[in-house]
Amino acid sequence: MRRITYILLSAALVLGSCIDEVDSSVNPITYGDGYMEVYLSTDKAAYIPGEEVKIKLNKMVEGNATIRYRHLNQVIEETPLTSNEWSWNPPTDDYKGYMVDIYTIENGVEVIKGSIAIDVSSDPKMFPRNGFLSEYGKMSESEINKVMDNLNRYHINYVQYQDWHYKHHMPLAGSVSAPMEVWKDIINRDCYRTTVDGYIKAGHERNMKSLFYNLAYGALSDAEEDGVSEEWYMFKDDNHGTIDAHILGSPFKSSIYLTNPGNDGWIDYIGQKTSDVYDVYDFDGYQIDQLGGRGTLYDYRGDVIDYESGFTKFIKAMKNKEPEKRLVMNAVGGFGGQKIADSESTDFFYVEVWDKPTDRGFEVISNTITGQDNLDKNGGRKTILAAYMNYDFGKIGRSYFNTPGVLMANAAIHAWGGAHLELGEHMLCNEYFPNSNLTMNGELKKSMITFYDFITAYENLLRDGGNAWTGVDAVSLTGEINFNQWPPQKGNVATVGKNLDDGKTSVVHLLNYTNAIHLDWCDTNADQQEQDLIENKEIELSIDGRSGTIKSVWCASPDFDFGVPRTLEFTQNSDKIKLTLPALKYWTMIVVEYE
Repeated sequence: MRRITYILLSAALVLGSCIDEVDSSVNPITYGDGYMEVYLSTDKAAYIPGEEVKIKLNKMVEGNATIRYRHLNQVIEETPLTSNEWSWNPPTDDYKGYMVDIYTIENGVEVIKGSIAIDVSSDPKMFPRNGFLSEYGKMSESEINKVMDNLNRYHINYVQYQDWHYKHHMPLAGSVSAPMEVWKDIINRDCYRTTVDGYIKAGHERNMKSLFYNLAYGALSDAEEDGVSEEWYMFKDDNHGTIDAHILGSPFKSSIYLTNPGNDGWIDYIGQKTSDVYDVYDFDGYQIDQLGGRGTLYDYRGDVIDYESGFTKFIKAMKNKEPEKRLVMNAVGGFGGQKIADSESTDFFYVEVWDKPTDRGFEVISNTITGQDNLDKNGGRKTILAAYMNYDFGKIGRSYFNTPGVLMANAAIHAWGGAHLELGEHMLCNEYFPNSNLTMNGELKKSMITFYDFITAYENLLRDGGNAWTGVDAVSLTGEINFNQWPPQKGNVATVGKNLDDGKTSVVHLLNYTNAIHLDWCDTNADQQEQDLIENKEIELSIDGRSGTIKSVWCASPDFDFGVPRTLEFTQNSDKIKLTLPALKYWTMIVVEYE
């Protein structure tokens, strides 16, 4: 919950400039006609094995069009397009990503008209794609469905409900036997039970998990009246004189006073309050937050508190209390990351990124993701980054996100196997989730659809295991491109490589920084510029740790052909691979398959 660091400024911006949106509770991301000529949609964000996929097309394609189904570069099936609605039964293999595209043949050339990804996974924690909700005013069913359809199109399979609760120490408004129909959140906005229920229902219909947000250790000023003991707090001194607190002023109901997450009394208390939530609402789990490092803090007796270890105890207690419910906890800036991982009870890793971009540039992204990977004793848990784009620019007022900055950050996050928490009723620009100062323009909306299709269709290459990240040497045979191995350098194309566990597949990511004016991953001032298009250039690759006869090489990019793969001609000389790079804008992935 470092997300409240700028909450006063952010709240003022929201309440001052967006009061009509706060009242209506609807500021959906809209796209389709006007942004994409051929717009495909599915009825769910993901599918369990054996489940039928229902697909819709906004309008029929002129001419003789074909529907093609692929897993990676392998064509599974092709069939003529005869209707704008149809069903498909994917193979029953678990944890597989697929690409569906529609194409025509025009003057002897294949033309891709549109595409959509499909995720077949029995459990979303294998390939988590995290989104959010932040406003719960009075909403109709159609308004709720509009927001959830937007998230569904991005294949979001976890939705965190930010700022939904009544009080941090008493998240349920009312009681289990008499829950409130309307209540005030911490900033005194109205929240409606029908809206929260409606969102959860709509999410479940789309195979999305709903996680309610709350701190691990927060209490408001009236907590004593609700049964919170003074002995449960964390203090700044050893004689329990000053409770550690996150100070908030108007229009907030209260500052937030911090309890000890490892205190047995607090754990029992908030554990029961959490169970009360589950008794009323059909949430799938608890998105646990924290405030990051707070310095030396003391318990009521004057002993120093190891509150990082308290996170492990807290998570385990919440799991024991409600074993069927999902848990995720924020490692703010990496704080407590090892202790959170040690609990072994979270679905995925979640890190709110606060490293100064000027310190390490895009390495902040790669180091955070690989650092989390190294914390997981058993392996397998994936990493979601809450990384806020155009951060300083978003404080100024209402405007658009800078498309190049957003796409360059997402390319790096996804190439390194992570995912980006950024999409809800609007796109995030800072840690106060209801703030919608920055919005996506049509170009970015279109690009984000293809980016999320890309990470879903190719999830088995991007996020399904693999050996340690390996070096890739790339050379421009005409001298027109400068390459370097990650981390990126301005004026160059950076390479990131991975060898998969099958021993037969290598993945090479090419990330374009040739036109970069800075290497600030969050493009905080929204001044990153568009990258030049690189087309049809001869290059040579050498991949560390790989040898043998190559049987095929193919590439795909979220920037071209709606992410549909393209087989490449190549020549092999020992461990060197010569090929023509069809196109590179922000991110192109090359896949090398060995016999």
